[in-house]
Amino acid sequence: MSTTIQIIPTSHVRFGVARVDITPPVGMYHPMWGAARHQRATDIHRPLTSEVMVFAPLEEDATEILVRVQIDHVGMEDEQQKALIERVSVACNVAPAQVQTTFSHSHASGNFAHDRVHLPGGELIEAYIQEMFAKIAACARYAVASMQPVSVTYGTGHCNLAANRDYWDDANGIYTCGFNPDAGADDTVIVARITNHTGAIVATLVNYACHPTTLAWENTQISPDYIGAMRETVEQATGAPCVFALGMCGELGPRWGQQGDLAVADQNGRQLGYAALATLASMSPVDMDYAYQGPVVSGATLGDWRHQPFTPEHTAAAAIFRGGSYVVELPQKPLPDAVTLEAEMEEWGTRQQEADTSGDTVLARNYGARLERARRWLLRLSYLIDRPTHPFHYAVYRLGDAFWVTTGGEPYNVLQTELRRRFPAHPIVITPLAGEFQVAYLLPADRYGKGLYQEEPSILAAGCLEILIEAIAERIEALSR
Repeated sequence: MSTTIQIIPTSHVRFGVARVDITPPVGMYHPMWGAARHQRATDIHRPLTSEVMVFAPLEEDATEILVRVQIDHVGMEDEQQKALIERVSVACNVAPAQVQTTFSHSHASGNFAHDRVHLPGGELIEAYIQEMFAKIAACARYAVASMQPVSVTYGTGHCNLAANRDYWDDANGIYTCGFNPDAGADDTVIVARITNHTGAIVATLVNYACHPTTLAWENTQISPDYIGAMRETVEQATGAPCVFALGMCGELGPRWGQQGDLAVADQNGRQLGYAALATLASMSPVDMDYAYQGPVVSGATLGDWRHQPFTPEHTAAAAIFRGGSYVVELPQKPLPDAVTLEAEMEEWGTRQQEADTSGDTVLARNYGARLERARRWLLRLSYLIDRPTHPFHYAVYRLGDAFWVTTGGEPYNVLQTELRRRFPAHPIVITPLAGEFQVAYLLPADRYGKGLYQEEPSILAAGCLEILIEAIAERIEALSR
């Protein structure tokens, strides 16, 4: 049977949004790369921002409020996230479970972990974090106060900024983490256009899977990476805030990445921004489906398609608002020993000093990277328990025709491609790093045991990603009924 109507996916909700500048001061402890040799940020490329989006059912007295806090950081420790969520929950008068923190994951934003406070620039961390928490809480209050009925229209576009980064180095017989021209990458861009009752755009959201790792160890400036230029490009055209939502990108990064050239980060951002604008330009009018009207006899017998207002049934479906946060047990690997890690840190630190003294800058950089790997593991151990399974948190919300999904950690991209394959009628806005930063990567079962970088920091064992995919799919199926 031929299709006679194309349903345009839409959410009817109450919505508020606010933004605040959270740029750290010059001189802040900065490097997120083991190969970096600087410690303090020397300048600011583009400002870092935080956006708070508040979603609620159309009913004024509804209590099922969802608060999403987007932060231009690489991530946060568990205790920092819990403290921020508590501040925001009080500001919005909601339970902590109704607040989700998500991150742009820019590796040039800075490193604000508590184990860096003794390093140059680390003395600025605590004051900055507390000031940022206060700013975001005030931002959240404003977002709640600005809530209004909106239509969220979803469109799908494409951008080839992202590339696979699991590269096999034939010459050295190892996997490296960098551009892999021999494998494809998910190029899907999900764009949400949020309009008020007058049809004016009040915000856009761009959901795209690509590690913000244009800028790497050579860069010494604070930057949101490609996200800054992407936002600027979209906002210049729409006149409204553009919020970035990172997609599932465990094995994806910029084709042109891992360098120190700020212009390349801006170029990457403009590329994604133009793709988002092309998607916006392709969208239907607000609250209109596209329906077949019948044949028209002309030089040929034409099929007449026109936009038409939503039916009462679609209007009711677009206003559905339900979902929540859930836990699934995932298989966990044995954890490393803290005493061994401390010994490794001492050994690599000594070797780095010796290499610096002898003038061998490459060897010093390599030893420093080994020291950094051990230091990161040691920090994460303070939040982990050695056990057979890990209670992994995720959230699934149905907002009208769309699903908004968040998970902890950094899953491989197959999580989003598989969910979108199974539920093609529903846009799925999906973001990682919503808590549990310490679990690191979730790889497909067939990628374990190959020597990939992502397996080394991951605490989860083979099968974890497949279990998570099934758990989320079951929630979406249940909420679809």
